[in-house]
Amino acid sequence: MKIPSASPAAPDESLNVGLLAMNRRRWWIVWTLFLSTAINYVNRQTLSVLAPVISREFHLTHIQLSHIFGSFQVAYAGTWFLGGVFLDLVGTRIGLSLAVVWWSLVSMSTGFVHSASALSSLRFLLGIGEGLNWPGASKAVAEFFPPHERSVAVAIFDSGSSVGGAVAALSIPWIALVFGWRSAFVFSGILGFLWLVLWLMVYPRDKPATGKERSKPVNKLNRQAWVAMLKRPDTWAVVAGRSLTDPIWWFYVFWLPQYLSDTRGFSLKQIAAFAWIPFVAADLGNFVGGFASSALIKRGMPVLRARKTVCIASSIPMLAGIPAALSSSSFWSVTFICIALLGYASWSTMGLTLPSDLFPSNIVASVTGLSGLGAGLAGTGFTLLVGTLVDQFSYLPAFVIAALAPLLATASIVFLIRTPTRMEAPES
Repeated sequence: MKIPSASPAAPDESLNVGLLAMNRRRWWIVWTLFLSTAINYVNRQTLSVLAPVISREFHLTHIQLSHIFGSFQVAYAGTWFLGGVFLDLVGTRIGLSLAVVWWSLVSMSTGFVHSASALSSLRFLLGIGEGLNWPGASKAVAEFFPPHERSVAVAIFDSGSSVGGAVAALSIPWIALVFGWRSAFVFSGILGFLWLVLWLMVYPRDKPATGKERSKPVNKLNRQAWVAMLKRPDTWAVVAGRSLTDPIWWFYVFWLPQYLSDTRGFSLKQIAAFAWIPFVAADLGNFVGGFASSALIKRGMPVLRARKTVCIASSIPMLAGIPAALSSSSFWSVTFICIALLGYASWSTMGLTLPSDLFPSNIVASVTGLSGLGAGLAGTGFTLLVGTLVDQFSYLPAFVIAALAPLLATASIVFLIRTPTRMEAPES
């Protein structure tokens, strides 16, 4: 299929023709970002899905497994922050190209490890590459989409995480059973190189920008914008909100296969048969949040009030994590987990959209990266805590924390975001 051209219109063509071409291209871009997000999750979920098998082969305790998961999160958190600055400097096209090549090579290398320490080191390297995906995707949305379409665009690319998780849960066990668990890592790494070809075809070499934006000195603008950003309560609302919700996602992403094996007695085949279902629920949640927010805006509700309304509504389903742990039925446990992840994904869509609502496009990746740093560090701490809780007690305390923390996240969004308008870029 031919990709619509984004080259400048000829002088005798109307401006509307060029705008129409760019309008088509931006949807190609967001669906390509959906694919990068899905591949990102296939890569990271390969270890989580195979954790019961690898833990037995390497004789890992839950605490050791949490350290391996945590090594990924530490690097991932740092890259969200520093990677956001990097993307604001080099641009989305180059930045994401380098990131996907990096994480694909690391994923393929994981298939050759023979020790827990090597596995931990490679997970750290994987986190460095994968941390660039969300700041880059959020930056692209801020550059190409108007406010009333941003939440839908974010829902599209962010839903790739749920699709990738589901694909990994379905495919990785079967690849491991037929070809061995090491081959599964090689398979997930190859996907990134296939994606790179499409990305270079779709994403324009130059981002859309007004003449006014091009006239501003980049270094001065970034300094001024950073100072202004750090003074705004809005910034810390986004950071706090992400820091109190992302660890819930990490909990289900990293520990769900192990939980089903430990507590529910699932085999690798049963994990393949059932572990993908909660990710489908999360995928639905992305679109519920995105379309609900857009619908409220189209009905006349102010943008930020619409985002807050969806956050409040989305925090309620996440409480289902508590009955998920208490239920004696595997069916109902998985069902409640699905409800919790639907709520999380709806909330997450708002959390990823807010930076583009509140800040100019040339600093969106940096703001998103700062929130990702906080979320990653909080997620690392929670992952390590889960390993200790499971080894010494049970999964129940972790499920309770995962259910209640989003209430605090929602409070931070509601009470700290008080600015009615978007932050303006400083004049040169």
